[in-house]
Amino acid sequence: MKRAIKLTALAGVAALALAACAEAPEESGSDSSAATAVEGFKPCIVSDQGGFDDKSFNQLSFEGATKAADEFGVELTSVQSQTETDYQPNMESLVGQSCSPIVSVGFNLSAATEEAATANPDTEFILVDNSATAENIKPLLYDTAQAAFLAGYLSAGYSEAGKVGTFGGQAIATVTIFMDGFKQGVEYYNEVKGEDVQVIGYSGGNKGAFTGKFAADETAKTTAQNILDQGVDVILPVGGPIYQSAIAAIQDSGKDVALIGVDADMFESDPSTQDYVLTSILKKMDLSTYEAVTAAAKGEFDASDYVGTLENEGVGIAPLHNFEDKVDPALMDEVTALQEQIISGEVEVDTNIDDQM
Repeated sequence: MKRAIKLTALAGVAALALAACAEAPEESGSDSSAATAVEGFKPCIVSDQGGFDDKSFNQLSFEGATKAADEFGVELTSVQSQTETDYQPNMESLVGQSCSPIVSVGFNLSAATEEAATANPDTEFILVDNSATAENIKPLLYDTAQAAFLAGYLSAGYSEAGKVGTFGGQAIATVTIFMDGFKQGVEYYNEVKGEDVQVIGYSGGNKGAFTGKFAADETAKTTAQNILDQGVDVILPVGGPIYQSAIAAIQDSGKDVALIGVDADMFESDPSTQDYVLTSILKKMDLSTYEAVTAAAKGEFDASDYVGTLENEGVGIAPLHNFEDKVDPALMDEVTALQEQIISGEVEVDTNIDDQM
């Protein structure tokens, strides 16, 4: 690892050249009563190709950075990447505008962030969802396997078909960590209950159904449909907007299938999903991004790794919302107890979080 892992919650090239690949900067507003930031504080953020309206990790990170900027009465400059070829020029544009800190959202921006950080050692960078080697990058990481374990146990107990499914965008660590945890949770349920609930779409070891990208397109819908055709009644899509394709597949099937959201509480972030969402596996990027940007504003930038866990509430699962009356209260009591057992170490979750650092 580059640095010691911090497992406590955080309380704490010109713009014209980019017109074709990035949206215009957005203003977060100003407030005369705002706190005073250190000299040189100019928060900026760049998305991956999912965009800031993905109802997922890009949007959460954007909301956290916006909140921090608002509190210090400064503009948040933002650029959205439309394709992978936008990552480097978008990053260069923000460096050229003297941004610091620069928040880069997502595993896929790692290379561009590392390159920019190495070339600009006096600029502060915050990288969401991956580790880093440059000493001026703060990585924000999340052990979502722990929360996904809970969702897997819940899904297995909820399923009447005895089959649950999952599929992902790209077969990368930040995706498969959800799928691994989910699968382990189902297997733990089977062990405790003497049941044989099957996981369709993922066999572990990065082997399973992946769309190859993070897009709500026909490939994602077909992938979801193939899993639904095998008789699942709970499905977990992992990869930003691909959940939209999963819901479209559910609607076309006419089957009663529950969906597990990822990153944000999907019931809240996308109200159109409320009839489908059993729960969501929370990855609280809004909180950690807010705290990291706030620390930079105060001159307290800390480049040590942040890892969100169940213990520090950096990950978790969302309320049942519309499914509360459909889930046995005894099952939820078991999920609550299981969370405490994971925190205490009584129940161990295999995770790839170390591979991300």
